[in-house]
Amino acid sequence: MKQVKFGQTDLDVPSIILGCMRIISSNDPVRVIESVVENGITFFDHADIYGQGECETIFGSALKETAIKREELFIQSKCGIVPGEMFDFSKRHIIEAVEGSLKRLQTDYLDSLLLHRPDTLFDPAEVAEAFDLLEQQGKVRYFGVSNQNPGQIELLKKYVKQPLVANQLQFGIKHTEMIDSGFHVNMNDTFATNRDGGVLEYSRLNDMTIQAWSPYQYGHFEGVFIDHEKFPELNQKLHQLADKYETTPTGIASAWILTHPANMQVIVGTMNLQRLKEIAHASQIKLSRKDWYQIYLAAGNVLP
Repeated sequence: MKQVKFGQTDLDVPSIILGCMRIISSNDPVRVIESVVENGITFFDHADIYGQGECETIFGSALKETAIKREELFIQSKCGIVPGEMFDFSKRHIIEAVEGSLKRLQTDYLDSLLLHRPDTLFDPAEVAEAFDLLEQQGKVRYFGVSNQNPGQIELLKKYVKQPLVANQLQFGIKHTEMIDSGFHVNMNDTFATNRDGGVLEYSRLNDMTIQAWSPYQYGHFEGVFIDHEKFPELNQKLHQLADKYETTPTGIASAWILTHPANMQVIVGTMNLQRLKEIAHASQIKLSRKDWYQIYLAAGNVLP
C-alpha cells in the first residue's frame, strides 16, 4: 500500500481510504473491515449524515466484532451539514456532532475531523473555540475541511491554531476541473475558467492533503465511467493500460490520481471485496507521463 504524508503532520497514512457511506448496503461489514485492513487500507472516512448516522453505527458495531485494535486504524468523520435545511459550523453543532459520531463509532476519539460543506454564516472564532475544546478533551487529533477553496481556508486559518491537514475535493478522470485551468492559463476557452481559486496549487504550497472523493464518477452523480458505453475511447485506453500495468481499469483510474505529485489520497466507496483488493494493489502503480496524459485526453479533455 502506497503511503502519503498526512498534511503537515509526521504521519504516513494509506493513499487509499475506505469511504463508509455505502457500508449500510453491505451484507457483511465485519468482513469488509477485515478485508481492507488485510490489504493495507486502515484509513476510514465517515460523515455524521451518512445514512443519518447509521453508517457510523454499523461500522462501530462491526469493528467490535473483529480482532483489530482501534489504535491500528485512522478514523475520520465530517460534520456541518443539516440535510435539507442548512450548513452549520456553530460551536454547539460541531461539538454535538462529534459527540454523536464518537458514540455511534464506539470510540473515544476521532483521528481527524473535517468541516463538510462551507457555511457562509459561520463565525471562525466559534469554530476555533470548538476545535480547541475537542483537542483539549482528546476527542479529535487533527482537523481539516471538505469542499473549500483557498479563500475560505485562509479565513479559517486566521482564527484556528490547529493546522488544517486535509481537504476533500472531487477529483478523477471525469472530474478534472482542478487541473484544467492550469493547462489553459491566459486563454479564453471554457477550460481556462478557474472555478476553485487554484486549490490544487494552494494545497501543495500549504501541505494540505487532497482527498479525492467519488473518483470513478462522471457528471453530477450520474454513474461510474468505467466500462460505461458513453465513454468508449476512455475505456479502451483504460483496458489497454490495465493490461500493460497488470491491473484493472479501476486500478488504472486510481493510479491516475495517485500518480499526481500532489500526494493525494483516493476515497473509494465500493463494498466489493475483490474490487477493493484490486484498488489497494494498484496504489503502488506509477503511470508514465505519456500514459497519464493519454488518459486525460481520452476522457475528452484538450491540451492547448
